Amino acid sequence: MTAAATASGVAGAVPATPAAAPLDKRRFIAFIAMVFGMFMAILDIQIVSASLPQIQAGLSASADQIPWVQTSYLIAEVIMIPLSGYLSRALSTRILFTISAAGFTFMSLMCATATSIEQMIVYRALQGFIGGGMIPTVFAAAFTVFPPDKRPIVSPIIGLVATMAPTIGPTIGGYLTDIFSWHWLFLINIVPGVAVTLLSFTLIDFDEPDFALLRRFDWMGLITMALFLGSLEFVLEEGPLKDWYSDEYIVIFTVVAIVASGLFFWRALTVDEPVVNLRAFGNRNFAAGSLFSFVMGIGLYGLTYLYPIYLARIRGYSPLQIGETMFVTGAAMFLSAPFIGRLSAVMDQRVLIGIGFGAFALGTWMVTGITADWDFWELFIPQILRGVGIMACMVPVNNIALGTMPPDEVKNASGLFNLTRNLGGAVGLALINTMLNNRMDLHLQRLAEQVTWSRDVALERLSALTGVLAARGSDAEMAALKQMAQMVRREATVMAFADVFYLLSFLFVALIFLTPFISKPDAGVQVDAH
Repeated sequence: MTAAATASGVAGAVPATPAAAPLDKRRFIAFIAMVFGMFMAILDIQIVSASLPQIQAGLSASADQIPWVQTSYLIAEVIMIPLSGYLSRALSTRILFTISAAGFTFMSLMCATATSIEQMIVYRALQGFIGGGMIPTVFAAAFTVFPPDKRPIVSPIIGLVATMAPTIGPTIGGYLTDIFSWHWLFLINIVPGVAVTLLSFTLIDFDEPDFALLRRFDWMGLITMALFLGSLEFVLEEGPLKDWYSDEYIVIFTVVAIVASGLFFWRALTVDEPVVNLRAFGNRNFAAGSLFSFVMGIGLYGLTYLYPIYLARIRGYSPLQIGETMFVTGAAMFLSAPFIGRLSAVMDQRVLIGIGFGAFALGTWMVTGITADWDFWELFIPQILRGVGIMACMVPVNNIALGTMPPDEVKNASGLFNLTRNLGGAVGLALINTMLNNRMDLHLQRLAEQVTWSRDVALERLSALTGVLAARGSDAEMAALKQMAQMVRREATVMAFADVFYLLSFLFVALIFLTPFISKPDAGVQVDAH
């Protein structure tokens, strides 16, 4: 059955259909199974982040090697996400999603059985590449399988999953590692992965394959895209750790990314069937939605990274304690999702986006007053604002970017849209790490200038610490000096955190002022609901 409906849900008006048709139960169950598969794929980006020390010990890896457990997954996933649109058209949603779910599940098992860091890196790369096909496929299904009057139901579902999965990843990872072992970070995927694979194979019937596309596959486009995105992701991930261009590998991969990007864009704009059709950015609302998605990636992944780093470095929290603190954001997102879904059906989407980024900005602005004594309750309200803000942004941004695209372009556009969020996260993390390092060095230098032998306050503090450590005898003064140095470094680090939160606040406020430039989508977009 084909349901023609206006895109008034995106434009902010209540759909004109007098009596909405009921959801097709078979397809809705298939969609929920796909959403769960997407949840696993996104969750695995962050689920290992709080347990890397345990994985390092279990695999006898070096400190330089262990970050690749996460980096290899991200690089491989960012290559598959834009490619998935072409593969979904060629193979059909059913075949692509079934292969992705089955491959992701199998590679999860292989990760759990890895006995060396080299094996783990290879398995994680394959897990990210194969599983990455699930993410944009779900977004495309939401906007092609269901008519616009069902978007207040399906859009909050995918928005909640896409944003909550990385947020609660450290929580789940901390619990599994503390209660069982790091192997369960991957073993937990097996049973639900098998279920998703079987449900996908038996229930998905959204479209038909076009195998002719495989015969015209642009291998040059794939190679240049892989070199471009893979090198870019490597530079953004490793740059802050390697002091950027003082490292020869960062220089090499930057050159590779620049050259490959030029070849990729030339190829994408000149061949008849590019692996990624960049002409989707000619749609003004899709381009605007992708920009907002990029900034959302900075906020989503950046803050998911910042809070745990602060709690670990400054407060000395364990992975489990960090997860329990971060759970507040996930709970806020879960509880606000139904309410945001209803608002998206009756409110101008641009207003809702402004409210979302306003909540984002207010939450980060509140944390600019952070001190070394902040813990769960000081971060409680900012995390609630962050959770509500994410949901208030995600749902309308999805609707604006994908809700008015022609159905035959949604699969390709979904891959590009999800890519912008992931790239936003990578750029955000690189920016945050670089700023943390630079601002900490600056604040450390300024504080060191104040803690000198000519400052009475510093001398009094040193004398008090020496008295406390008097039991150490002649070593008391040296121990007191070391403690003062640690205090100065800690305060410089906290001040650097505050600077990053200032920057994020200004960024989110800037997005509020850009919302009026989003055009109100035209009505009349057709959606094939079969």
